[in-house]
Amino acid sequence: MAVVKVIEIIAESTKSWEDAAQQALEEASKTVRGIRSIWVQDLQAIVEDGNIVAYRANCKLSFVVESEAKKAPSGPQPQIIPALASYFTASAMWP
Repeated sequence: MAVVKVIEIIAESTKSWEDAAQQALEEASKTVRGIRSIWVQDLQAIVEDGNIVAYRANCKLSFVVESEAKKAPSGPQPQIIPALASYFTASAMWP
């Protein structure tokens, strides 16, 4: 059974609401894997001197929570010295 988590992000763009939503997705994608959907919940425009100067999108992003077994290992990965690679590959102790 999959578990889905939802996070809320507010992003801003000087171009458009669509660009603000894209910025939210791109920024979240830097640290969150497996984003499945984005819901633009609310839109806002910042006005100065009668002109729209910024577009804001309040977005909710959903992603599947990974189980411990499926998580990618964190931190540096061990390196195998080429001369020992055949030993470790054939060894029953090597996962």
